[in-house]
Amino acid sequence: MAEREQYKIENNLVLFDGVCNLCNATIQRLIRWDKKKVLKFSSLQSEIGQTILREHALNLQEFNTFLYLRNGRLFTRSDAALEVLNDLGGIGKLAQIFYVIPRFVRNGVYDFVSRNRYKWFGKQENCMIPTREMKERFLN
Repeated sequence: MAEREQYKIENNLVLFDGVCNLCNATIQRLIRWDKKKVLKFSSLQSEIGQTILREHALNLQEFNTFLYLRNGRLFTRSDAALEVLNDLGGIGKLAQIFYVIPRFVRNGVYDFVSRNRYKWFGKQENCMIPTREMKERFLN
């Protein structure tokens, strides 16, 4: 846990594939929607991302999921997306209606997009470098 404390992990941490163009566009959109600045961000490839993957016994080399850490609980895939939208409040809370769809169906769609995201949207050579305005929202 000492390694974790050095990063001052806060609630509402969104972890994403830092080289995925779709993921980066989604993170930029979330930053715009997050007027109260409740979300923090880190790539899965970063030290903190790797620490959280290790703590939760997840693969350290596969970055095919979106993760959301809140109050020590880690949400994955479609649950992570729905929880992030809920925590943004406002119209994002309406996304909770998708919980009526069984998880295996939601995650099936999620996995299909995840498997094809590089082909459809491309990827970068390196993780996104946040702008100066975004930097305060990112943990390394």
